[in-house]
Amino acid sequence: MINQVTLVGRITKDPELRYTGDGVAVSNFTLALNRSFKNASGGYDTDFVNCNIWRKPAETVANFCLKGSLIGITGRLQSRHYENNQGKRVYVTEVVAEDIKFISLKNNKNTNQSQNQSQSPSNNTATTINNTANNNTDAALIREEQQETQKETTHPVIQ
Repeated sequence: MINQVTLVGRITKDPELRYTGDGVAVSNFTLALNRSFKNASGGYDTDFVNCNIWRKPAETVANFCLKGSLIGITGRLQSRHYENNQGKRVYVTEVVAEDIKFISLKNNKNTNQSQNQSQSPSNNTATTINNTANNNTDAALIREEQQETQKETTHPVIQ
């Protein structure tokens, strides 16, 4: 069976961080995803997908992401149910994120704090937060610069 989801969207409100009774971190957030086609009125509809992420990545999401942050996640779709206070069964479908990429962070919570390697959300240059640069730098431009740098360093000039 295949159960894999890949999403790129904006966080609709600041992620919530909780800890289970066993001390395991879990962060819940909702991603807003624009559909790739226009509706009858000529606009684009938006889907809102509930997501959660566990353990150390959950703490990272809670520490570095705010409402409006553009992120990419891969994970799996999960359905569960529970009984609410009225005794009615409630069904929930959500994405359990297993990997996350930070594309563009909004007003980073840790902008004025010094960060070391262990606090950084990713070692990937395209997604690493740089306090001295604008946190809203477009990841595509960074990737483009990386590709140019790789071309310069991997293709020696033949004389």
